[in-house]
Amino acid sequence: MKKFFAMLLTLAMVLSLAACGGGGSQPSGGSSSNGGASGDKVVKIGVFEPATGDSGAGGKQEMLGMQYANKETPTVVIGGETYAVELVYADNASSADKAPTAASQLVSQDVSLVLGTYGSGCAIAGGPVFGEAGLAAIGVTCTNPGVTAGNDYYFRICFLDPFQGTVLANFASEKFSAKKAYLLGELGNDYDQGLLNYFEQAFDGECVKDSFPPNTSDFSTYLNKAVAEGVDVIFCPVSIAYSTQIVKLAASMNLDIPILGSDTLDSNKVLDAAKGSDVQIYVSTFYQEGGAPDFDNGIKAWLNEDSTAMTNNGGNDTIAAVTAMGYDAYYVALEALKAAGSPDKAAVKAALPSLTYTGVSGDIAFDEVGDAIRDTAYIKTADNAAGAWTLETVQTAK
Repeated sequence: MKKFFAMLLTLAMVLSLAACGGGGSQPSGGSSSNGGASGDKVVKIGVFEPATGDSGAGGKQEMLGMQYANKETPTVVIGGETYAVELVYADNASSADKAPTAASQLVSQDVSLVLGTYGSGCAIAGGPVFGEAGLAAIGVTCTNPGVTAGNDYYFRICFLDPFQGTVLANFASEKFSAKKAYLLGELGNDYDQGLLNYFEQAFDGECVKDSFPPNTSDFSTYLNKAVAEGVDVIFCPVSIAYSTQIVKLAASMNLDIPILGSDTLDSNKVLDAAKGSDVQIYVSTFYQEGGAPDFDNGIKAWLNEDSTAMTNNGGNDTIAAVTAMGYDAYYVALEALKAAGSPDKAAVKAALPSLTYTGVSGDIAFDEVGDAIRDTAYIKTADNAAGAWTLETVQTAK
């Protein structure tokens, strides 16, 4: 019997240690300043991103930028003391319904601030949770105006959809002399529908607009309608999951109507869908390879030596703009922690409005709403022979 109880006690200790190890550093009250395994102090940065769902591919690429930056710079000096930086993840599953739960998970993990998310709908849904907790979040590529509207705790480093929609409408007119456009987005998707509206408002011509229901897998009706309507361009600012289907179908139809996409289409998965075809694809985005050679070379080397990172990047070392933005967001977070002089979430939030930083994607500063002060977008086109993006033009809104 004594041996039996000894075995039970040993098993309980093992399970207790496993439970402690599974969550990383333990919460420590008001600030993320626990002693790590080596005795170092630790500051936690929350990562509020989709690893699954329709936006999972984009979320993984955005996280790659943060992960590479964390590998490059794993510590930060705050108030004269060195802290190890720990990234704490919560998967919002590309779902506005699940986003509040993921946001609450990060609040409970005692993070000092949050980065993300890819997908404006999840940012809008999770934002109030951060606001109620007094926890600042830095949006990386969530471009819908609703992300920061009415939420003093949400900031972002990307341009906004009114700008992006106008840029693409101007490009359609200037590049293709377009007078009629077909607009297609997912029904109920804040990001898609917002961009369709902004494009329509800025476009100097006629728009034919459709919305497809969630989980649509056959887009033939929509593309055939675009052909029947005699449009000059198709604008579809949809998720990677949908855009790859649309591009593959367009290739099989030998569609000769240019397809315009927003930053979500800036993906090597879209390039793969178009490779070897005559489909014309143009996307607006935040970064183009070659803009920061040291960053390009460094992250490509990392991708090629880390098989998991390569898989999360879609299987090759093409640098997505969202990865560059995730990289910049990590360093903005470090600057906020340094300026705050403390890992306390209130001090970090107070430091953010006046923060400036020059990243690989350009100069970063916030306006009075917390939005980025940005006036430039890169327009890239797919080289279907090479399976790569090439820079078409740098565009500003009129």
